[in-house]
Amino acid sequence: MTISCQQVTGEVWLISSQGRLDQSLNPQLEQSLTDLLDNGQNRLIVDLSQSNYINSGGLRCLVTAWRQAREQGGDLVLCGLNNRMEEIFSLIGFDRVFTIHSTYEHARRHYYP
Repeated sequence: MTISCQQVTGEVWLISSQGRLDQSLNPQLEQSLTDLLDNGQNRLIVDLSQSNYINSGGLRCLVTAWRQAREQGGDLVLCGLNNRMEEIFSLIGFDRVFTIHSTYEHARRHYYP
């Protein structure tokens, strides 16, 4: 269970999670997103293709980072959600909040059309 961050190109950063986004991994995700945003990195792609679960704390973490990125003139987009996670995001209306792409390549085009 890990969170990794890498600069993709220019100002875009990729944050990838591996494992369940629950009380054990959420603090690491939150810290990674906070560090990037505090350093002015506000064009973020969060790849959830290696995560099969997200709890309310993980959702809160993503919404908080999304708000911060938008306040700084950037954005946080998601990619790679499995069917169950897509269903969860849809049920709570987060599919209308977040821009969600099926793959990383599609998400990258969000910033570089």
